[in-house]
Amino acid sequence: MYVFLDGSTLTFAEIKLVLNKKATVKIHEDAWENVKKSRAVVENLIEDKNVIYGVNTGFGKFSDTIISIDDLEHLQINLIRSHACAVGKPFSEDVSRVMLLLRANALAKGYSGIRPETLQLLVDCLNHEIHPVIPSQGSLGASGDLAPLAHLALVLVGEGEAIYLGEKLEAKEALRRAGLKPIRLKAKEGLALINGTQALTSVGVLAYIEAQKLFHLANRVAALTLEGLRGIIDAFSPESHLVRPYPEQQEVAERILSYVAGSKLTTKQGELRVQDAYSLRCIPQVHGAISQTLNYVKEKLIIEINSATDNPLIFADSGKVISGGNFHGQPIAFAMDFLSIGVAEIASISERRIERLVNPQLNDLPAFLSTNPGLESGLMITQYVAASLVSENKTLAHPSSVDSIPSSANQEDHVSMGTTAARHAYEIVQNARKVVAIEAICAAQAADIRGCEKLAPQSKLLHEKIRAIVPVIISDRVFATDIENLDQALKQENWSFDTGAITQGND
Repeated sequence: MYVFLDGSTLTFAEIKLVLNKKATVKIHEDAWENVKKSRAVVENLIEDKNVIYGVNTGFGKFSDTIISIDDLEHLQINLIRSHACAVGKPFSEDVSRVMLLLRANALAKGYSGIRPETLQLLVDCLNHEIHPVIPSQGSLGASGDLAPLAHLALVLVGEGEAIYLGEKLEAKEALRRAGLKPIRLKAKEGLALINGTQALTSVGVLAYIEAQKLFHLANRVAALTLEGLRGIIDAFSPESHLVRPYPEQQEVAERILSYVAGSKLTTKQGELRVQDAYSLRCIPQVHGAISQTLNYVKEKLIIEINSATDNPLIFADSGKVISGGNFHGQPIAFAMDFLSIGVAEIASISERRIERLVNPQLNDLPAFLSTNPGLESGLMITQYVAASLVSENKTLAHPSSVDSIPSSANQEDHVSMGTTAARHAYEIVQNARKVVAIEAICAAQAADIRGCEKLAPQSKLLHEKIRAIVPVIISDRVFATDIENLDQALKQENWSFDTGAITQGND
C-alpha cells in the first residue's frame, strides 16, 4: 500500500497507515514537478545575485548580513548545527515518524526550493524506519520548530542520532545500514528543512488521534457506570436534546441510549429517584461539548498538515520570493490549548463518576466496592489517584498560547509557544486515559455486584473486555498493575464493537 504526498491532500487515515508502518510513502509525480520548478527559481535567483533571506543572508537578526556566494553551503550546515540545541527527553519514535512525514508533505507542496534528492532522502528515512532522535524541549513554535527540526535535519547530513529498527545509532551508521547516503545541503535547503511547524503539529496529531479514541471510550465507560449506579435514562431522551440543537450533544445522548438498550439495571425518572447527579445526567452536554473541541482541533490540524509553513516561500509561476510568517504556530497553539481543556474535562467528569461508584454515601453498593469493607479498602484509593491526575491536568491545561517571549534580539518578538501547548495536551491525554481506566475498573466491579447478566448487550461486551484484562476483585491487591494494564489496552487495542448504525464522529 502506498501513501502519495503532494502537500495538499494528506489525511488522518493516511497518517495512521504510515504511523503503523502499513504503507510506503512516495512523492506524487505532479509534486515532483512543483519541487523542481521551485528549486530552479532559487538557483536562477542566486545566479542573478538577488538577495534572498536565508539563501544568501544570515538568519533572524542577521537577515541584513549578506553572505558570499562561496559560503552558501557552509551557511546551511552552520544553520543546522547551531540550531540543533533542543533539550530534554526525546520525542517518541511515533512523533519522530510523523515529523518526517509532515515535513516531507510540506516540502512536496513545492514552495520551499529544496532539491528533489534531499526530499527523497527524507522519504527514504521514513520508509526505512530511520527515526531521528529529537529532544522535546526548546521550540517557541514560531520561526517554526527550529530546534527540534534541526535535530531531524542533522540525520540527513549524517550527524546526530537516530533509532534504526529499534536501535539507537549515530545517524551516519543508521543511514549506512539502511543503504542510504547523507546529503550535502545546498543553498536554502537547511532553512527549508527546519522552518516549519512540524514538531508541534506532529505532537498535536498524535494527541488528537489518542484523544478521539479516548472520547469514544469515555462514552462507553460512562454508560457502564450509568448501569452500575442504576442511572435514570430519561435525561438521554431525544426530546430534551432536540430543543438544544447541538449535534454533538445529540449524538452522545443517542449513543448512550444505544449502549444501555436492553439493560435491566437502568431506571426511569421517579422509580428510585427523580434526578441523577450532573456527572450522570449531563453526560451528553459535557461529552458533547468535548466533541466540539475535537472537531475544531481536527479542522485546524488538517489545514496545517497540508500547508507550506517555511520562509521564504518560493512561487515558481511568478518567480516571487516572499518572506512571510507561515511558520508562526498560533493556529495550532490555540487548538492544542483547546484540546487540553476538552480532554481535561473527560477526566474531570469521569473522576466524579468514580466518586459516585465508590462512595457509600452516594450509592447503595458496598463501601468502596470492597468485598470485605473495613478489613479491606477495596477501590478507595483509586479515586485518590484519579483526583491527583485530574488536579495535575488542571495545571497542564493552563494555556501556553497566551505566553510569548521575544527572541533573536527582538526580531522575532512574538511567538506562539505552540510546541509546549501540544506537549501539554498530549500529557493530559495520557492522564485522562488513566482516569477513564479507573472508572472502567470501578464500573465493572459495580456491574459484578449488581449482576452482570443484567447489563445491556453492549455493556456486557465492554465488561467482558475489561475482565479479560482486569480480573474480578475478590480481595485487596496491587491495583496499580490493573490500572496500568487497562490503560495500555485502552490505548493500543480496538474497542469498537458497535452493532448499531450510529457513525462515530471525529475520525
